[in-house]
Amino acid sequence: MNPQSPDTAQEVEQHFNLRAYLLGTWTVERTLLDRSAGTRGSFTGLVRVTETADDGGLRFREEGTVAWASAPGAPEGTPFTGTASREYLLRPTGTPDTMDMFFPDGRPFHRMGFGPQSHRDQHWCDPDSYRVNYTRTGPDEFRYEWDVTGPAKDQLLTSVLRRTTDAAA
Repeated sequence: MNPQSPDTAQEVEQHFNLRAYLLGTWTVERTLLDRSAGTRGSFTGLVRVTETADDGGLRFREEGTVAWASAPGAPEGTPFTGTASREYLLRPTGTPDTMDMFFPDGRPFHRMGFGPQSHRDQHWCDPDSYRVNYTRTGPDEFRYEWDVTGPAKDQLLTSVLRRTTDAAA
């Protein structure tokens, strides 16, 4: 085995095109853990990543079903299942291996990337801290994990996205 030198790893990161990698349709499976309540949930669905106008940006739209064994804030043992969706906008940065993610109204969210220097970021959502870690596991799969801590939330959200080749997706 010939491990990559730091220079080689950095060079690979700089030539990786995150925008091209993300374009398309992905399945998503997410595990939800509310550590403060000890409850677990899941989210399954599709993520469609499409081009925005001619600005080099992307639209990241997620739709699916969320299920909690015991819904947070509900009486003990009350399950919840329902549809859920969210959307973000990704904008180019100064390098092709990262993109900045924004909420639909233009507020900044965080930076996305898979490189040694760009795979982690954080977002403050008063009063809690959201820390994300991205991992590209192959040409058609990546993962990210949000560790949310603070006085209002104590959650761990782990997502696995796999590229789909199903034209009907």
